[in-house]
Amino acid sequence: MVKQLSLYFNSVYKPCEFANLPKPTPPPIKTTMTIPTPHFPTTRLRRNRRTPWLRNLVRENTLSAADLIWPIFVIEGEGKQEPISSMPGVNRLSIDVAVEKVKEAAILGIPMIALFPNTDAKLRNETASEAFNSKNIVCRAVRAIKSAVPQIGIMCDVALDPYTSHGHDGILKDGIILNDESVKALVKQAVVQAKAGCDVIAPSDMMDGRIGAIRQGLDAAGFQDVAIMAYSAKYASGFYGPFREAVGSGNLLKGDKLTYQMDPANSDEALREVALDIAEGADMVMVKPGMPYLDIVSRVKREFSVPTFAYQVSGEYAMLMAAVAHGWLDADKVIVESLMAFKRAGADGILTYFALDMARKLKT
Repeated sequence: MVKQLSLYFNSVYKPCEFANLPKPTPPPIKTTMTIPTPHFPTTRLRRNRRTPWLRNLVRENTLSAADLIWPIFVIEGEGKQEPISSMPGVNRLSIDVAVEKVKEAAILGIPMIALFPNTDAKLRNETASEAFNSKNIVCRAVRAIKSAVPQIGIMCDVALDPYTSHGHDGILKDGIILNDESVKALVKQAVVQAKAGCDVIAPSDMMDGRIGAIRQGLDAAGFQDVAIMAYSAKYASGFYGPFREAVGSGNLLKGDKLTYQMDPANSDEALREVALDIAEGADMVMVKPGMPYLDIVSRVKREFSVPTFAYQVSGEYAMLMAAVAHGWLDADKVIVESLMAFKRAGADGILTYFALDMARKLKT
């Protein structure tokens, strides 16, 4: 009898028919809780601003020396500190002086420096051959600093403009920057810097495909642990003038860099650049310039959630210092405020010429 009932049941109610039955909709959960609309006088936002300890307690973003990367310009010679006229307070340093300054930076808690060379005009040429010299000023500076201050990170700029006679970041032929030929040169430069002891390779050239090629070149040379911070969204900006004076390429530049650096009008394109660099092996990405492009910093951080850095470039520094020199701005206030803006936008760290002074202030 049980067997007959089982056969009848299976013939009438097939398992697949039960699977297709709609699931019952649970009744809506009723709640009497209402969220009050903030209004005065019940809500007084000034309460949390009343005292220093309260303001510290509810502060959304903080700034520390660990957020700062210090760019340093190096020159030949000994005991030299050469002022840069358009960047008051910033000097080109000979390697021995740079070593002593970096010792202080490490004590203050700055995690990394970034090296940029002022190359002798006699060593510049069309092919940037000095960039591949293992005894060039950057490589010698890396070895000296690593020997004296091994605990600090060293970032090296990968681009050809400090070494070319025409001031461009790549190989120039018939007025055109050759992409693929430039990438090959950049790989050679990156490997030379890694051999010298560089911890972070930072390609700033904006050639297509250079991140993947550099990653492969570093790995093939045995430098799998050397990181890459890509200048992913580097704009063709007017804020670079003082930097070009600092590295000695300003008067050499033939034409402009509009065919490889980004259009300041573009935002979505920055995300495409960042996505490509991450896919090619970038460990960190950077937006340059900084304050005029905080929207890009914010978009990149929200979209990709990768370590994101911003460069407070030479023109930004020069503007603030000029206003300070005229007494129009309070240096202590605007420097902190400008750096905090980067953190608020989502930057994990900031390359800034204020790094050493800021770290001193934070220490005291």
